[in-house]
Amino acid sequence: MKSWENCCLVSNTFVWVAAPDLGSEDVYGVWRIDDTDHSFSTQPFRIKYARQDILLSMMVSFNLSLNKHEGPSTSGVILKFELFYAPILENGTSLQDSSDASPAAVHEFRLPSKALLGLHSYCPVHFDVFHAVLVDVSVHISLLKSGVHTSSKKVPSDPRVDKDSDNEDYNLGKQEMLIKALSSARDILLEELEKISKAINQSIDLTDFTSKFDDKQASQFPASADTDLMNDEAAREVPSKILNGTKKLEDGVLQSQSKDELLQLYHSLGDQVFYLWSMFMRFHRTHKTSIMDFLREQWAIDRRAEWSIWMVHSKVEMPHQYISSDIDSSSYHGSRGRAPVLRKISEDPAQTAAMRADLHRKSIAQMRINSRSIQDMHIFGDPSRIPIVIVERVVNAPLRSTSGNSYFIHREPKDANSLLVETHSKGTKKIHGAIPCQNGRVLKIVVFVHGFQGHHLDLRLVRNQWLLIDPKMEFLMSEVNEEKTAGDFREMGLRLAQEVTSFIKKKMDKASRSGNLKTIKLSFVGHSIGNIILRTALTESIMEPYLRFLHTYVSVSGPHLGYLYSSNSLFNSGLWLLKKLKGTPCIHQLTFTDDPDLRNTFLYKLCKQRSLENFKNIILLSSPQDGYVPYHSARIEMCQASSGDSSKKGKVFLEMLNECLDQIRAQSSEHRVFMRCDVNFDITLQGRNLNTIIGRAAHIEFLESDIFAKFVMWSFPELFT
Repeated sequence: MKSWENCCLVSNTFVWVAAPDLGSEDVYGVWRIDDTDHSFSTQPFRIKYARQDILLSMMVSFNLSLNKHEGPSTSGVILKFELFYAPILENGTSLQDSSDASPAAVHEFRLPSKALLGLHSYCPVHFDVFHAVLVDVSVHISLLKSGVHTSSKKVPSDPRVDKDSDNEDYNLGKQEMLIKALSSARDILLEELEKISKAINQSIDLTDFTSKFDDKQASQFPASADTDLMNDEAAREVPSKILNGTKKLEDGVLQSQSKDELLQLYHSLGDQVFYLWSMFMRFHRTHKTSIMDFLREQWAIDRRAEWSIWMVHSKVEMPHQYISSDIDSSSYHGSRGRAPVLRKISEDPAQTAAMRADLHRKSIAQMRINSRSIQDMHIFGDPSRIPIVIVERVVNAPLRSTSGNSYFIHREPKDANSLLVETHSKGTKKIHGAIPCQNGRVLKIVVFVHGFQGHHLDLRLVRNQWLLIDPKMEFLMSEVNEEKTAGDFREMGLRLAQEVTSFIKKKMDKASRSGNLKTIKLSFVGHSIGNIILRTALTESIMEPYLRFLHTYVSVSGPHLGYLYSSNSLFNSGLWLLKKLKGTPCIHQLTFTDDPDLRNTFLYKLCKQRSLENFKNIILLSSPQDGYVPYHSARIEMCQASSGDSSKKGKVFLEMLNECLDQIRAQSSEHRVFMRCDVNFDITLQGRNLNTIIGRAAHIEFLESDIFAKFVMWSFPELFT
């Protein structure tokens, strides 16, 4: 008997990488298609090892036959991107001429079976952390019917079974599945056409579609409750009305149809899908740039929902103050005759956070992820190995005025507000070289500061993610303190301040020459003691004119409260050796041994110098697995050891903590985002070694992994633009 026309997947992949023409000297050879393994190779192009854009601007179409399946595919399809590298010879010979060329990097994506019926999605290809390449790709998929073929009858194993009847039941079941799949593909195409046309504000005239298929299908396609809508002439121009009015399959309808009716229905649906697909292709060619922009924005929105699998969100109230025994002692003496006893924290916050992340990781291992989205195999290849990020959004509380440590202790609330207004008015003076322009450019600068014995490229993965979110961002990878991080923080801070102001002036002068500089957004990212260096730099007088431009501050495992309370005995021994054998000044400052009086130490004074209060957004990244930086110090919060310490050490710690929180706490007239993000890495594959024992593995993982940064930055893109 004659079987059904076979179905195939059509995946159209649009590749954009952006700038010179294909005829330029940077592009060599021709593109190639290999039908045997469904692969396509772009034209080779020269890599300059610098920020550059190359415009490939091409469309590639693959037809994947489903003739070996019992119906629509129930398994996913892997979409693989390979980055080849080979030296280009003087005569222009390209890497494609080498038969043994191997990929330098591979990035794979899975197209789930649900997505194979229809998908229109942006798909950014980043390759890996060692190859900072972005390929802008959009993937478009639909299920289409193909040519007619004759299939051999199946022979049942039981001779008592009627062969013709068995084969007929088998084909009818397959036919019904294909009809339902084509119906879903048509509905998805109509929905996507409506969504895209509205998003880019370009209407699609579907009059030909409705006139061509409405009358023909009315006699054979079982009607739904909305069939009368198709008789409305105005509805023919609106995809949503067409979709609602299109005859839809209802449960039990197909079983009541004869074989001829099913065949007619199959052909009608197949023709509709093909017609819509051709219409979309024409629409895409006309509006390819606008469609790509829309899909890119939609991708960013969808990722928030997808990546929530590995992110736990919560809100906490910022305390008005942490109580110190010399703050409210007078009131306690008057009522009870003694100073208050500090409440002891019964559980170790670091252990609690680690246990919480482990429980969440175990729940992910039991999870069945089944969606219609493209799945990045860097993440979905082994979901249980991906870092868990616990995001704690801190809700502001009003400024405290009762604390003896408060900046406003000697001022009435009215005077405090006046001081802020006065400070703001002083900050509004013009900076040399800046020409304010209402419709001008916003100069966005991000400064990246490495940690102890670090390299200026240590934070390159965070930089790369930031550039993906905001390609117009100007960045400074600070080099001025390389191989000098063992010195005094004051000296390192001054060097950084000079480097930053010089960089800002250079960028401002360049922007001002065009006369369209509106304002500046200055952000900082620091790793480890790089956070202490940059906070010190912000207290320098040469930075004062730029403080009003401070935007976002990202602290990656920074010891903001030093090492007054450090529970890592192995690491503490290493610090002791550095102080004794090398006399490292910054280590003395971090451990409060740079002065006999704790209140005269460098870090105590830094906490009182208001280095954080001008940032609009503050994000503190920490990890309970990081043994190099005390957990509470990275998060700027109370720790278990200090909560019951009524000695001078405990009082000094609380004074520093309160000072830092007062800087972070926003005025009622300001909007400030303050988040603590706990990152729990999967370091089980590293085994038990010295790095994992002393906590170095997690501290360095912040520099060697970008997934945690991707989760945080793409979940809150407004903080990074």
